[in-house]
Amino acid sequence: MLGSPRARRKPQTPTQPALTPADDGYLQRILNAKVYDVAIESALEPAKNLSRRIANHVLLKREDTQPVFSFKLRGAYNKMAHLSREQLDKGVICASAGNHAQGVALSAKKLGCRAVIVMPVTTPQVKINAVKALGGEVVLVGDSYSDAYLHALVIEKAEGLCFVHPFDDPDVIAGQGTVAMEILRQHQGPIDAVFVAIGGGGLISGVAAYIKAVRPEIKVIGVQTIDSDAMLRSVKSKKRVQLNDVGLFADGTAVKLVGEETFRITRALVDDYVVVDTDAVCAAIKDVFEDTRSILEPSGAMGVAAIKQYVAAHKLKGKTFVAVTCGANMNFDRLRFVAERAEVGEQREALFAFTIPEERGSFKRFCALIGPRSVTEFNYRISDAKEAHVFVGLSTHDRGESAKIARSFTKQGFGALDLTDNEMAKEHVRHMVGGRSELAKDERLYRFVFPERPGALMRFLSSMHPDWNISLFHYRNQGADYGRILVGIQVAKGDKKAFKDFLATLNYPCIDETDNPAYRLFLR
Repeated sequence: MLGSPRARRKPQTPTQPALTPADDGYLQRILNAKVYDVAIESALEPAKNLSRRIANHVLLKREDTQPVFSFKLRGAYNKMAHLSREQLDKGVICASAGNHAQGVALSAKKLGCRAVIVMPVTTPQVKINAVKALGGEVVLVGDSYSDAYLHALVIEKAEGLCFVHPFDDPDVIAGQGTVAMEILRQHQGPIDAVFVAIGGGGLISGVAAYIKAVRPEIKVIGVQTIDSDAMLRSVKSKKRVQLNDVGLFADGTAVKLVGEETFRITRALVDDYVVVDTDAVCAAIKDVFEDTRSILEPSGAMGVAAIKQYVAAHKLKGKTFVAVTCGANMNFDRLRFVAERAEVGEQREALFAFTIPEERGSFKRFCALIGPRSVTEFNYRISDAKEAHVFVGLSTHDRGESAKIARSFTKQGFGALDLTDNEMAKEHVRHMVGGRSELAKDERLYRFVFPERPGALMRFLSSMHPDWNISLFHYRNQGADYGRILVGIQVAKGDKKAFKDFLATLNYPCIDETDNPAYRLFLR
């Protein structure tokens, strides 16, 4: 049973707290926590670019810079440092989505004991490798933390190991609470709110316990993803709610059932909650990178995403907010997805399906209507004798701008469907535009490379002979200095020499892909 007898009384609503941190002894626990044998006092640094952009002062508590790139070693070590030598000699076991696992493994190495780590099979490989490098014995079971937790309990009983809970333990909570102790010591000026990602609730419980004891005027705001919001649902229901499934993108907070103790503390002390989606988290990863040149894992960027959302929702200016950047154990391969979705999450990219008449000059007229706006993606394949459907990504500056763009194209006779918030379009359709077409006669396929600068796409189209119809067009801005496009052009047999002369006049390097087997199999 966790907590003192007084701590186990029936919890009340958040407006009538069932406890004060001092009553429960958490303030004293945090002040006396043993964390600095393994943890560092992480920096509290300004996010200057983000602060300027959203007109509020944003501070980042850089827990991503810890030796295991996460705050989790604080609680793990504090718990294990309180174990007896006899308990340590038997060894410890934990269940973890990855970050707690590294904290336990490092602590075990420091304290000289065996550590068995049960992790979901969905855990990023970078975290698995890190645990093994620290001497942890890895067991992979289930799709989420909760699945791994149940299996860890079986091993604990069978082998007589000591269980080190990732969040639902007073010593673990107290260790995480040292994050708040450092924040208030590092910034003694006004702080309006501290934003903390929630998985099982250990970090926010420790942060809230300390802040509400020392600076109760500071708001503590919990952050969850839209597909892993067990704590918020539990608080609303006034009892712990178990989710059937959790999202796996922010794997560090993918918890189906929050802890008894963390629910009790969070329900009593946390002021508000913000729910963020995947796109917003991807945009926040980019924001932090632009300010720090560091790459956070999804859970580590949730606090930043929440600040931006909170500021926009409440129309705030001049406030001071702290985001705990709680982890940086990112799989490199995920960066492709993050980069793809970050622009949409920041509303810097709007996606559309446009319908244009299949007639001479309409493609060029459509591109002229785009004007100086940067094109991030352009997918087209001839398919109908009367009209064509084009998938286009356009750069934007403000939220809600996509609706205005759609209306402006509709007024000019181009049917426009805003796909900016369409998950299927973002995940799949954008990569599938194309296919065979009976109308693509006399088609030649070319890959072109051109300098990635505003207007380059339009200049390319302007150089095309009006008699040569574009039957396929694919372009995606990859962020490089040079853009790459794949173009299908219908050239009659009698125009081959003229077309060859046209290619020679272009300043764009190109490769003839007409005989490429991939083209013949899937597009021709």
